[in-house]
Amino acid sequence: MEDRFNFGQYLEMTEASETAVAARAQELLHVPEVKRVTWWQNVNRDRPDLPRVLPEFERLLVAEVGVAFRVPNPSHGFTPHNFVRTNRPGQGTLSGKPTIGLSLVLISPREDHRAQELRDWADFIHIRHIAEAAVPGYTMITPYVNAEQASHPRFMHFYEMDCNNPEQSYKMMTPMVTARLGGADNESWKSWAFGPSLRIMYVNTFRRIGELIV
Repeated sequence: MEDRFNFGQYLEMTEASETAVAARAQELLHVPEVKRVTWWQNVNRDRPDLPRVLPEFERLLVAEVGVAFRVPNPSHGFTPHNFVRTNRPGQGTLSGKPTIGLSLVLISPREDHRAQELRDWADFIHIRHIAEAAVPGYTMITPYVNAEQASHPRFMHFYEMDCNNPEQSYKMMTPMVTARLGGADNESWKSWAFGPSLRIMYVNTFRRIGELIV
């Protein structure tokens, strides 16, 4: 698995068939400044354990894009979201294995003026402890911000995994961080779990089903 040096990630969420998603990936690969396109299968649809604002979807397209990328013409049934890197680095480890699993986390501040507060909590508390817990299967965690900065979801956390069962790794994460922080009654754990300005927009896990590279 490689570190993330790309400028941004362009996402499309869809209920379309795998065949239609593969065809859309071919279209995206020909958009200027697209470097690579992967597509992913939702492995825990309609998960009940976390709140959500965005509608659920079956498959996900991810295009790694450069600085001059412009969002392409929409395709019916594909919902776009365009994110660029924040000015802070990703956290985690490079395993040398390909990224075949993904945990996608989309969040926003409860109020727009608290966006920096949310970003600081995510970078210095939440993501930090997940990276330090060294959860099996987890590799790099990279933060992104909506390219239209006032839009929602405001931030994306792109959790890469090198394992065949991303949901299993995801379910190991909270217990491992909880143990590291001394239990769920500990104030450090509460600070990690509950960002004061956090609004969860979407969380789920995915397995990779296809890849195209320029």
